Amino acid sequence: MAIDVNNESGTDIDEQAVLDVARYALARMRIHPLSELSVIVVDEEAMEQLHIQWMDLPGPTDVMSFPMDELRPPAKDDDEPPQGLLGDIVLCPEVAKKQGEEAPTGHSMDEELQLLTVHGILHLLGYDHEEPDEKAEMFGLQAAIVDGWRAERGIEGPSPAPTIT
Repeated sequence: MAIDVNNESGTDIDEQAVLDVARYALARMRIHPLSELSVIVVDEEAMEQLHIQWMDLPGPTDVMSFPMDELRPPAKDDDEPPQGLLGDIVLCPEVAKKQGEEAPTGHSMDEELQLLTVHGILHLLGYDHEEPDEKAEMFGLQAAIVDGWRAERGIEGPSPAPTIT
């Protein structure tokens, strides 16, 4: 899996954890191992510009996803996954830090970024959370992926609760 993490934010983040959780999520979703993903980490100003430009919404947000080839997980376990460009995920560590602090479980910026990376990947794969049933499916899958990744690494304690609504 070709995954690039480009930190343009000026904030130190655990880039290896972002890379690792992205790899885990893509493997769990059975995305072709030669597919490509880009993760860009930006500051609040850059994120606000993107949020206004693409969503017509004010202020910075936590994560944005920009799909390229509209890849989807294979329908059946024996289907061959298609190869392609997943697209870009843009993360904002400043917003992630605030959300982590305000979350019911109170977690770190890096834990929030890991959660947001999985969230962004699911958006690239066509998942959404506009409707209650979509939200239940996406957030359930997101929790299972983050929990599985943390368990594989022996990370103790509760997984970050979603702060995305």
